[in-house]
Amino acid sequence: MKKVLAGTLVIIMLTLFSLPAYGASGTPIKVDGVTIVSDVQPEVVNQRVMVPLRIFSENLGASVSWSNSEVTIAMDQLKITLKPNSHAAVRNGSAVTLDVKPYVKNERVFVPLRFIAETFGCQVQYRDGLVSVATEPLVIDGSSVYTLQHEIHMTMGGIVTQMKGNAYIKAIYDLFEKGKGEPTEAPAHYTWTYPIMDTGWYGKATQFDFLDMSGTSVQRFDLYTLYNDSSNVLLYDASADKWYKFGSDDRNDISKTFGLAGQNGFTTVISDTVV
Repeated sequence: MKKVLAGTLVIIMLTLFSLPAYGASGTPIKVDGVTIVSDVQPEVVNQRVMVPLRIFSENLGASVSWSNSEVTIAMDQLKITLKPNSHAAVRNGSAVTLDVKPYVKNERVFVPLRFIAETFGCQVQYRDGLVSVATEPLVIDGSSVYTLQHEIHMTMGGIVTQMKGNAYIKAIYDLFEKGKGEPTEAPAHYTWTYPIMDTGWYGKATQFDFLDMSGTSVQRFDLYTLYNDSSNVLLYDASADKWYKFGSDDRNDISKTFGLAGQNGFTTVISDTVV
C-alpha cells in the first residue's frame, strides 16, 4: 500500500427483492481499537457481517477501482475482484466462491467483512455483538509503531494530537519516504518560534513522531517551510539528524491523510495550549 485511496464507485441499483434476507443491523465495528464512524451501518446477512466498501478504502488502506461492473480491492501485492449480486470472486488470480453475495443498497456497495479483511492479513474477532479488526502495524527498524504523534506550534501555545489506525500511520510514513528529495544542508536560519521569523527563515510547520507502545520515538520527521513561500519545504529527519528537500504536494497529501483519519475518529487531541 502506498497511499490511502477512496475509490469512486459506479452505482449499480438493485431492487429490494433481489437482496438476501437481513438479520440485525447496526453491528459496531472497531478497526485497531477505534470505532468506525460511518453514515451507513454494517448489516448481518445470512450470519455474515456485510460492510460498506468505503471502510476498506479509507480505514484499511485498500485501493478501489471499477471496470465492467466489477470492483477490484487491492492492497500491497494482494487483490480481490468481485461483482455485486454474484457469489463468484477472484482472489490473487484464483477463483473463489463467496458465502454471501456483495450487493448495493442506498447507493453503497456492501461486501463480506471477514473474507476481505482476512485476505489482507487482518485479524477479525466477534465478541458480544462487536466486530474487531486488527491490522498489521508499521514496522520501522524492527520496532512496531503504535501511534503517530503530531505537533504544531502557534504564536502562543500549540496542539499535540495522537493518531491510531495502522493504515493511516503507514500511509503517512510512505508519503514522507516518497516526498524525501535530495539531501541538503541545514538552513542558515530556522525556528519553531514564529514571531521572530523574517525573510530567509524557515519555520517548523509540523512535527510527526512515530511512537512504539511504550511511547518511545521510533522515527521523527519535522517539516519546515520558507517564510512567505509555503511551497519551499524542507524535511528534517530528527532520528538521523539529516535534512532533505521535500515536495510540497507530498506535504499537502500528508495533511489530507491526517485530516481524513480525524474525520473517521482515529485522532485524539491530548494537549491544546493555544491562547
